[in-house]
Amino acid sequence: MGFYSSFLLADCLLNSKKVTTEEYDEFYIKAFNAYLDPLASTHFTTVRIMKKFLVKKAPGEKHVRHCQRSSWSHRKWIQPVMEYAIRDSGKGKSKMSKQITHGFHLVKGKAFHEMEDYVVAKFKEVDDNELGLFAIFDGHLSHEIPDYLCSHLFDNILNEPNFWQEPEKAIKKAYYITDTKILDKASDLGKGGSTAVTAILINCQKLVVANVGDSRAVLSKGGVAKPLSVDHEPNMEKDEIENRGGFVSNFPGDVPRVDGQLAVARAFGDKSLKMHLSSEPYVTVEIIEDDAEFLILASDGLWKVMSNQEAVDSIKGIKDAKSAAKHLSEEAVARKSSDDISVVVVKFH
Repeated sequence: MGFYSSFLLADCLLNSKKVTTEEYDEFYIKAFNAYLDPLASTHFTTVRIMKKFLVKKAPGEKHVRHCQRSSWSHRKWIQPVMEYAIRDSGKGKSKMSKQITHGFHLVKGKAFHEMEDYVVAKFKEVDDNELGLFAIFDGHLSHEIPDYLCSHLFDNILNEPNFWQEPEKAIKKAYYITDTKILDKASDLGKGGSTAVTAILINCQKLVVANVGDSRAVLSKGGVAKPLSVDHEPNMEKDEIENRGGFVSNFPGDVPRVDGQLAVARAFGDKSLKMHLSSEPYVTVEIIEDDAEFLILASDGLWKVMSNQEAVDSIKGIKDAKSAAKHLSEEAVARKSSDDISVVVVKFH
């Protein structure tokens, strides 16, 4: 934790009334004096001061939501405070099948902005049916848009009248409707956007997966990784982007980007690029058979440093879904991923 992030955290603690104004002022003076001291190591001095500050004031419980992200207001505080990142996790299980469980784990990356990954992981009863609803929403230049998706996308999907008969068509329509609403609310939600991968498990038997962008879904079948999503990369959709009047450029840097800005060809939001950008999801249906072992959903913070098969191999011996999700995120950190990392694991047996 450096000087700047220390003050961000102190400000958030003050705003959430976890500390008093006097306690904040005491920290501020000590840390700022350390910053001005030419003989002090600024990074470690501010960390030491902030560590004392947090150990005294850190809350013991975290707030757990169905829409889960790592944020200043409900983080699980881990000692020592110099930990790479602060983590959130959770788990649940099906009522229809005791064998089916899920777990999730999120890790805030190194960037000086709010956590932009959001997770949905829950089972929901609808009439006489059970739905497992799982998703990763990875925002860019925005945490409001993935938050909005977390709260609205599944409702929009389930409100489609043909969901039970034609789930693929219902999901595509709901993605379009949701994106339209996000664009209409751009003045409130901001200029950024979000990738998405969603998975709906219907009565523990039928899995419907959809995605836009580079968050992935990977199924382990007999120990072999089977991709259930497609990375929507600009260089793979160059013709479509150019037909809409846009262009793909590797400048600046060496990553292909839509109009030289966005590194994915499909996403929610991004109003300034929307004429050249699609929000139509790739959708696939998978019947869960005996050789289906587990499903991994994760943001690109994992996939930048780990292949599909490496992810499957990494957790094939871990029975607990939450522990498996945590292991994947920690392995990504060990491999020097600096991005926000969010992982959902669904175990089928």
